[in-house]
Amino acid sequence: HRRGGRADAAGGSPLTRERPEGTCFGVSFGARYAVGAGGQVALEDYARALTGARGAEAVPAPDDPARVEGLHLCAPAGPPRGDVLEDIEAFAREMAQRADDGLGWS
Repeated sequence: HRRGGRADAAGGSPLTRERPEGTCFGVSFGARYAVGAGGQVALEDYARALTGARGAEAVPAPDDPARVEGLHLCAPAGPPRGDVLEDIEAFAREMAQRADDGLGWS
């Protein structure tokens, strides 16, 4: 997993789980997904676009960093709920199923 976080959508300072803002939300998946680096970027971009978040970071499982167990979202338009959460996890599942580690949605 990348260190230092991703820059926010406006190109500002890196957003990380270690420096959360008051408007950050954690999204936990029902399962862990083996998502490669390219898939993680696509997942973060998808979640950011879907939620209107300023930034997103994949959260690796503590005991298996090659698996993603959720997302950290900074400043989404509102708390992600229902269909939005289901869509994000379905996308993570799809990225895990892609053997070529491609982007999938772009």
